[in-house]
This record gives sequence, C-alpha cells and structure tokens, in this order.
Amino acid sequence: QLQASGGGVVQAGGSLRLSCAVSGFTFGRLIMGWFRQAPGKEREFVSAIMWNGGSARYRDSVKGRFTISRDKAKNTGYLEMKNLKLEDTAVYYCAADTRLIYSSMANGNEYDYWGQGTLVTVSS
Repeated sequence: QLQASGGGVVQAGGSLRLSCAVSGFTFGRLIMGWFRQAPGKEREFVSAIMWNGGSARYRDSVKGRFTISRDKAKNTGYLEMKNLKLEDTAVYYCAADTRLIYSSMANGNEYDYWGQGTLVTVSS
C-alpha cells in the first residue's frame, strides 16, 4: 500500500516535500518511484530510488532541483522539490514494485503498485 501526501500550492521558485508511506512490501527488493501527470499530458517519470542501497534516477528536467530519499525506519519515501517551476505543476504519484531492476526504474508500466496522487500547483 502506498499513501502519498505533501502536495499544495507554491509560488515559482519555492519548495515542497512530498511523502509516500509504504507498507506491505518486501523492502529488500523494493524500488519506489515518483511520476507526475499534468493536465492534458501523459504521465511521466520524475525519479526513483532503490530502497536498499539508495541508487537513484531522475528525469533531466528535475536534476539539481529534486532529491529523492527514503527513511527506512519510517517506511517512507520522500521527494524534496526545490526551485519549482510552472511546468512542475501536476498530480504526483508514488509507485513501487519489487520486481524491477535499475534499468527499468523509469518505466511506469513496470510498476504494479500506485498511490492515490497528490496535486502540486506552482503559481507565478
């Protein structure tokens, strides 16, 4: 089960931190990802992290601005978003699976488990 939270309205240049509470998985092989879908657009990969080891991937447009992390003790993943831009406005979803490998982390079709989404609105 995945429970995303932390969305809201923020001005351009501001920051937000999204959280994803994770439960019911075998954490040893877990990969958690963040995806987003803007109005009228297709879902796109944002970032993903290997729960053990911490290796992460990012889409190019968020590199240097977004940081993915996880707190093993709290079974929670995070997406720290800084210097937000208007184009970051979207519903953000966390996803997870235990069958992925590093090369497939950015493919949303490979994830079987999804959270409910949290809306991030960046205003000018």
